[in-house]
Parts: sequence; structure tokens; C-alpha cells
Amino acid sequence: MKRTNILGIGVSATNLALSLDFFDNTIAGDYHEYICVTGVHGVMESQTDVKLKQVHNQAGMVTPDGMPLVWLSVLAGNTNVDRVYGPDLMLAVCNHSQERGYKHFFYGGNEGVADILATKLKARYPQLDIVGTYCPPFRKLSPEEDKVVIEKINQSGANIVWVGLSTPKQEMWMADHLNMLEANIMVGVGAAFDFHAGLKKQAPRWIQRSGFEWLYRTLIEPKRLWKRYFYNNPRFIMKIIQQKLGLRKYPL
Repeated sequence: MKRTNILGIGVSATNLALSLDFFDNTIAGDYHEYICVTGVHGVMESQTDVKLKQVHNQAGMVTPDGMPLVWLSVLAGNTNVDRVYGPDLMLAVCNHSQERGYKHFFYGGNEGVADILATKLKARYPQLDIVGTYCPPFRKLSPEEDKVVIEKINQSGANIVWVGLSTPKQEMWMADHLNMLEANIMVGVGAAFDFHAGLKKQAPRWIQRSGFEWLYRTLIEPKRLWKRYFYNNPRFIMKIIQQKLGLRKYPL
């Protein structure tokens, strides 16, 4: 799959249909990959975190979670690109899995959130095969605790592990566990856990498509998100201008 270099992050030239093909091909081939669902925030965090940049560029797929990444991909000549929004991807894969029989494990969220999410998705997709959930504590797990979690996921027989830890924790977790888990695919979807559990409200679709979802989410959660967006967004624009004018190189 082609990628567009956006500030040194290779963003996959994909859309929702192509992303579903990636799931099918990876599981059918018994490969082991992780997917980064990335917007401006993930790209900007990678500017100062060498490991996070590496994690993105070693992912099996980096979906354009924000409209700015879609627009830049299209400008680069990848006209088939569309937004692959984490919550939408989760629903599409869950629905697709009803026919395919894929098994799902949910890792992340506050205490009890993964269980609520599983219940809501099962009600929405009755044939969905959910084989386990785990909500980790807000601290780093000890090696012994981590081993127990790995065994729990592996024994579940999951094909797909959904990871809701927010960026950059979820990307780091997926990369660190790639060679430990037997699941074919891990997907970092952050707030999708809270959205589909009914604990947070998503932006209306027209706002999602406008490129201003960041403003909507800031108004909903100002204390948590204002610094992320009002610091990162202007810097992102300036760096993109530099990249497009050839004033600065951003190697993958």
C-alpha cells in the first residue's frame, strides 16, 4: 500500500474499504501487524519522539484519522484516500466480522469501559464474536502482570485486539507486544472505546468532515485537549508549509 510522507510519517493511501481488505489479507495470511489510526496529534507527537515516529513507520498500516491528512494525501496524488476514523473503522470491522467469524478482544479504557463497550457492540452486531476484555490500571504493568495479560489475550484466540489507551501509549503498547501476541492485528483507536460505550459524545458527521472536529472536542473537553490542539495545530501548519516549499526535509 502506497504511503504519503507527512512530516516524516508514512500515512497509508487507504479508505474504509481498502482498510477492510487489509484486515482480510492479514488474517488470511496469518500475518501479525498493528495499525496506527493517526491524525495531526500523532504526527506532531512524532516530531519530538523518535521512537513514536519509528513505531508509526513500522506499522502495517497508518490510517488518515484526520481530514488534514486526507487532504495532504490527495494533494500528493493519492485520489482514493478518504478518512479512516477510528470509531468508524471499529464499527465497520465489527460488522464485517459477523460474516468472517473474526474474534475480538478489547484492551483499554477506564475500569469497566471495555465491558460496557463489548455489551453495546454485541447488541448492535449479534453475530460478533467477542472473546475477552481487559482494562489496565493507570500505571505501567509489572512484567508479571503483563505476562498474565498476554496469556489472557493469547488463550482467548483473538484475531483482532482493539487498544484504547490514547496516543502515544497505545502505539507504544502495540509495538512492544507485536511479537508477544498471537492475534493477527492490533488497532489503536483511543476515544472509540468511550464513544461506542456511550460515555462520550461524537461530533456530528458534518463537523467530522469539515476538519474542525478538533475544535468540537476541545469545547467538550477543554481542560484535557486545549493544549494538544492549540499548540500542535499551528505548528503542524507551519511545518507542512516548510515541507511543501522544500525548506525542510522530513525523511521517513
